[in-house]
Amino acid sequence: MMTDTAWLSRTRLLVGDARLENLMKSHVLVVGMGGVGSFAAEFVCRAGVGQMTIIDGDVVDPSNRNRQLPALSTTHGEPKVEIMAERLLAINPELKLTVIKEFVMPERVESMLEGNPDYVIDAIDSFTPKITFLAASYKKGLKIVSSMGAGGKVDPTQIRVADISKTYNCPFAHQVRKYLRRHDIRKGFKAVYSTELPDRNSIMLTDGTNFKKSAYGTISYLPATFGAGVASVAIRDLMNPAPYNPE
Repeated sequence: MMTDTAWLSRTRLLVGDARLENLMKSHVLVVGMGGVGSFAAEFVCRAGVGQMTIIDGDVVDPSNRNRQLPALSTTHGEPKVEIMAERLLAINPELKLTVIKEFVMPERVESMLEGNPDYVIDAIDSFTPKITFLAASYKKGLKIVSSMGAGGKVDPTQIRVADISKTYNCPFAHQVRKYLRRHDIRKGFKAVYSTELPDRNSIMLTDGTNFKKSAYGTISYLPATFGAGVASVAIRDLMNPAPYNPE
């Protein structure tokens, strides 16, 4: 339990003692420390969540600097998860933090979820690991919010939150729904998505490393706004716990 809470005085002023206490007792797992997940992790930490697990196996690439929090001209080649761990602990030195410096491989997902977090924030942008992580989290009965496709888009006012079954206009979400049906999952967790259609002229093929075969162009603020969206869902649900009804 945190003892120095003076830095949370503005949060306490807004949400009150009971809801802040809920956050301080909560454990949030954020998987993926890219453009969405790095901002989501920081927002969760700054809200006063007392325990976090962060997962990522990648290092900073120069192309990350237009949108990812750990990406600076001075951090090329450094592990994103280690940069974020240092940053989160500088924000809250009393944070109970677990750092998993690994790519999400299907055979490792179960062990990554052993801590039974109170909320899972999925910011994975590689398809096969994302489906595996979502299916495993869902079947463990964990609360989940998942980021859909943030690439190829420029308008943050079109970002929405809905049950995964009610997402539309997002090709990535369409594929997620399709493959989750193979796990007999059709609804039951929240997704942050955009109704803006991606600019298909901005897509590029990649070498397929770590299950990623293509990527869209991105603008600085859009992934961060998605990160704010997924963080807000987790934070609000943890402050006001209630059974989730996807209807």
